[in-house]
Amino acid sequence: MNLTSIPALQDNYIWILSDENRQCLIVDPGEAAPVLKKITEQQWRPQAILLTHHHHDHVGGVKELVNAFPGIVVYGPQETREKGANRIVSGGDRVTILGRDFQVFSTPGHTSGHISWFTPAWLFCGDTLFSGGCGRLFEGTATQMYHSLQLLNQLPAETLICCAHEYTSGNMAFALSLFPENSDLNAYYLKIKALRAKNMPTVPSTLATERKINIFLKTNDADFFSKITIETKLQQPDALFGWLRANKDRF
Repeated sequence: MNLTSIPALQDNYIWILSDENRQCLIVDPGEAAPVLKKITEQQWRPQAILLTHHHHDHVGGVKELVNAFPGIVVYGPQETREKGANRIVSGGDRVTILGRDFQVFSTPGHTSGHISWFTPAWLFCGDTLFSGGCGRLFEGTATQMYHSLQLLNQLPAETLICCAHEYTSGNMAFALSLFPENSDLNAYYLKIKALRAKNMPTVPSTLATERKINIFLKTNDADFFSKITIETKLQQPDALFGWLRANKDRF
């Protein structure tokens, strides 16, 4: 299987997995035009669309793609039914697509019904986990998002984090505002800035990398957050996560 990222809209990525038979699946098509262009160039035959949640920048291209490829299966959570999903899935479901087993994780927080898709070694996590960060809490709670990230953090270290936005630079700037002397954060930020200077994507990253540099995955690490927990008196990891997310919103 081959992974392709397609830049879309302002800072989105649409993901495509393709096989040796030129069959493919499309993840979170926020718009159709760049997807149709790539499909034509590669002579792919789309078999399915996977959706993570209902926001327009993830589903805006579904209708046009369904019109272009009648009969294509659109998998998504209940909240995407009115956005074009014709096969509703939920956490714990398994679906076979292009001969591969896909596991569905319930990952609420960004939206109440957000899901993530996993097939070794790719995680399509929409707006739940970003490189260096996590999604805003539009419908869910900090506790929900904390548990969603803890769930995803149980996947194998080599898992590729295929998130839906190019947010890494801002996420790392925020992390360094709290931990300016951390060597792992500084080294990664330099790497990210070099990639973006060449207009290159910073994702996918690996879960192993995120465990080192994503402070939203570290709220169980009492030593890492010792200074902040002393100042805020927040000892519970989910409460600390909520404090962190609120501060990122204001950053």
